[in-house]
Amino acid sequence: MKMIDVVKNKKVLVLGLAKSGESAARLLDKLGAIVTVNDGKPFEENPTAQSLLEDGIRVICGSHPLELLDEDFALMVKNPGIRYDNPMVEKALGKGIPVWTEVELAYLIAEAPIVGITGSNGKTTTTTMIAEVLNAGKKPAKLCGNIGYPASSVAQTATADDTLVMELSSFQLMGTEVFRPHIAVVTNLMASHLDYHGTFEAYVAAKWMIQRQMTAEDFVVLNFNQEEAKELAGQTQAQVIPFSTIEVVEGAYLAEGKLYFKDEYIMDAAEIGVPGSHNVENALATIAVAKLLGVANQAIRERLSAFGGVKHRLQFVGEIDKVAFYNDSKSTNISATQKALSSFDNSKVILIAGGLDRGTEFDELVPDLVGLKKMVILGQSAPRIQRAADKAGVETIAAEDIAEATCKAFEAAAAGDIVLLSPANASWDMYANFEVRGDVFLQTYEELKQS
Repeated sequence: MKMIDVVKNKKVLVLGLAKSGESAARLLDKLGAIVTVNDGKPFEENPTAQSLLEDGIRVICGSHPLELLDEDFALMVKNPGIRYDNPMVEKALGKGIPVWTEVELAYLIAEAPIVGITGSNGKTTTTTMIAEVLNAGKKPAKLCGNIGYPASSVAQTATADDTLVMELSSFQLMGTEVFRPHIAVVTNLMASHLDYHGTFEAYVAAKWMIQRQMTAEDFVVLNFNQEEAKELAGQTQAQVIPFSTIEVVEGAYLAEGKLYFKDEYIMDAAEIGVPGSHNVENALATIAVAKLLGVANQAIRERLSAFGGVKHRLQFVGEIDKVAFYNDSKSTNISATQKALSSFDNSKVILIAGGLDRGTEFDELVPDLVGLKKMVILGQSAPRIQRAADKAGVETIAAEDIAEATCKAFEAAAAGDIVLLSPANASWDMYANFEVRGDVFLQTYEELKQS
């Protein structure tokens, strides 16, 4: 890693812990910063804060005292989930204190080039696909970012021979200033996280920060199925590499069931190891990156054919009595569930949906629900999901939690059917995150299989 001097002997406040906060605090300490960590969880219930204190890093837990910001900090590094209208963040910005997320730190210390992936849906699958294809092509790649491995940790061990394949959320990108990937991928842009960003335009602007520092030496891979992406293509200094499933483009594209890169045949779409038209898009984005980095076609084809998906993202779990189970807990919005449903014959699907109520109706989902065998609904948004099911003419079953929903869905299924967890909602009304929700589904599947 590069031992940068930008934070040396400067007071830095790390706001919020979790994996990325702890990683940032330890890296800043290693770089010679004078670090203070502030986390809302009480110290006695906060083993991470206790460990940091044992290692000589100052911690203040249990509340977020505004007066803390009167200590003349030079920088704040915040957890990406903390909003910009948070009083601590507002005060920092009001005092002219830069507010970063830890991916900015990762970029500053990284010796390895970065492939950054953002977008509304498909980020995790595409990020994982790219890393697997690069590794298969003998181009060492390290997964990091929003995928669960803090970028500021992984960047410390990556060398110039590696590539950091970094999943990036809009929240992370808003906390960057000089961050510059060599290749940026925008999988797609759908209305998402509007409770955080306020408007779709603000959300897109946050995503588009991925290419803000890029130059003509860099590449941005865009989904030309979307008019928004075509408009953005004229607003970057980077070289634009499009991908599309609906037209031939000067990049990666689908034509007559085959995948090409700039008129060079790569593989048949049917060979991709995971189902769905959205995964064809993910594979095209992956092919674009792989070809830019010199990966051989055989390695691309072999790895994409063997790709088994990502946990919680249209993950094939297994079968019980010829009923297939798919875990798509990461589908926390309508468009993600639409993509999941497009992968199957609705007449065979029992869909489990519902979760956090964000105050929006699901009329947009109605056409995709038509023809479903049944739906099992749960969570705060159940009444809104019920209205959408009624409009689609789909019979519903109520459940209290994911375990009960999984059991009821299996009871309603026959041989050849599919039990699909694809909630179209965040999990926070019932579970800490979508991973916990998906793990309950997986555990219930195992219990059903054993019984």
